[in-house]
This record gives sequence, C-alpha cells and structure tokens, in this order.
Amino acid sequence: MRRIKALTTLAAVLALGLSACGSDGDPMAENTKDASGSGGSSSAVTIGSANFSESALLAEIYAGALEAKGVDVSTKLNIGSRELYIKGIEDGSIDVVPEYTGVLRDFFAAESGGDVSASDPEGVYQELKKVVPDGLQVGAYSKAEDKDALVVTSETAQKYNLSSVGDLKDDAPDLTLGAAPEFKTRPTGVPGLEKVYGVKFGTFTTTDAGGPQTLKFLTQGRIDAANLFTTNPQIAEQDLVVLDDPESLFGSQNIVPLVRDEVAGDVLDTLDAVGQKLDTEGLTELVGKVDIDKQDPADVAAEWLKANGFA
Repeated sequence: MRRIKALTTLAAVLALGLSACGSDGDPMAENTKDASGSGGSSSAVTIGSANFSESALLAEIYAGALEAKGVDVSTKLNIGSRELYIKGIEDGSIDVVPEYTGVLRDFFAAESGGDVSASDPEGVYQELKKVVPDGLQVGAYSKAEDKDALVVTSETAQKYNLSSVGDLKDDAPDLTLGAAPEFKTRPTGVPGLEKVYGVKFGTFTTTDAGGPQTLKFLTQGRIDAANLFTTNPQIAEQDLVVLDDPESLFGSQNIVPLVRDEVAGDVLDTLDAVGQKLDTEGLTELVGKVDIDKQDPADVAAEWLKANGFA
C-alpha cells in the first residue's frame, strides 16, 4: 500500500470544509488512496485521527483494511483533540475516526446531559450508544483498551507513598500536573480528580496528549504527575508508576470506530472485523514500534494487516 503524502492546501481545506476541525498553524497530512487507480472519487471515505501516535496508527489500520476491500480512502491525520475532530465528523469533512468508548461517552453525555455512570466495558458501550448524536454511529467495541492514567516516576511514588490517585490528596497542592490542555476542563480530567478524589494540584502545566513532551517533562522533574495512556510502552521502559484508579474515574476505554451513517454498512463491518483482531497487549507492541523504534505508522499498520489477513 504505497501512499502519496502531501500537505493539505488552503483550497482543499475550504473545499472539504475542514476549517472547523483543523488546528491553528498545524496543517493536516493527507493521504489519498484509490483502489481503482483513478485518483479518488466523491464516494471516498475519509478517515481522521487525533493528534497522538496510537490514533494515527489505528487510522492507518482502518484505511488499509478498507483499501483492501476496494474502498477509496483518504486520511486526515493528527487533526487535534476530540473537540476538533468531532466537528469534522459532524460536518462531514471526515467520515470515520478511531475512538474510545468511555471518553467518547463522556464527551457526548456532557453535551446531552446523559447518564455517565457505568464503568464496565459493556455498560459503558451501551451508554455510549444512547448518547451518540443522530447521523453518527459506533461499531462493535474491541477488547483492546487504552485508558487515561495518572502516572508518576518511581521516585515520586516512593517519596509521597503513592499507589493510587487518592493518595495524592494531601500533597497535590504542592505538586504540578502535566497534561494536554483539554485535560484541564474534561470531566475525566482536572474536574474529575477534584470531584472524585479530592485531588487538587497546585499547578497545571500544558504539555501534549500523552506524548513525548509529557514524558520528557515527567522524567526531567519539570512536572510531578502526568496524564499518559496505558498502552504507552514508555511506562514500562522508564519504570514509571501508574496510579490505581479504584473509583473508575477513567472508566472503560475500549477502541471503537465512530462513523457517519452515510458510510456505515460494509465499511463498518470491515472495521468491526479489525477491532476483533486487536487486543491491548498487541496494541501496546504496535505503539512501541512507532514511539520507541520510530517506525512509520503506515508501515506498522501494513505489517499488522498482512499478518492478520486483511491485506
């Protein structure tokens, strides 16, 4: 699957209506795939991703699986936060995005006022289906899960006797939390830490979405705790400590495709088949190839697709 990559021009952005979901100063990379070799068509499916490596990797896996089925596919990778790419899928400038059940449920429920209680995978999934807006739907959820987590270094854990999030309550006012900017306002971010655990950090430092900047700040001591994702292979590599979440603030976060109704059908069947082949351990290994071995996500995706009978 050779892909032609080019920066999205302003004209293309206007034509596709992506001004609502792009991030300032960060042009989105675009791939165009056409199984018929005709250079794309109006019926092409556009797959988006958030601005972290696992999301881009999953988007590449989705794209490759659909391409193998003869679907014309284009990708818009590294769009930005959920607040940005959801606008894109709602206005039709993207058709598919890899998502996570719990945080997507909370995003839509916060807007709709829906119930956000359950923390078991099936319960969360059923709640998610109830709050997905008209015109959108989710596929089957995968057993592969990537959860938000509050992470500290082993030295910090030992110094403050930390094993769970609640253990931070007394010392957090003197500590600094590092996370992506949206973590400051999301229900499962700073507000949730305060509401559920009574943990209120003295300082919030804006970093990236569980990526290399967050990790660098944490290991250098520039922040004391960080929001990382549980499939991040650097957690084990750097001997970091994931704090237990006994109150399930972060809930279940199984991978699930979010799609527009207009492109569901066979597309969703293919993506569901992909999800059934993914598991948490395997996903962590794939992310390691991208983040640690510095392999191209498209190449990692192609290798996985071939190994699992999708190419």
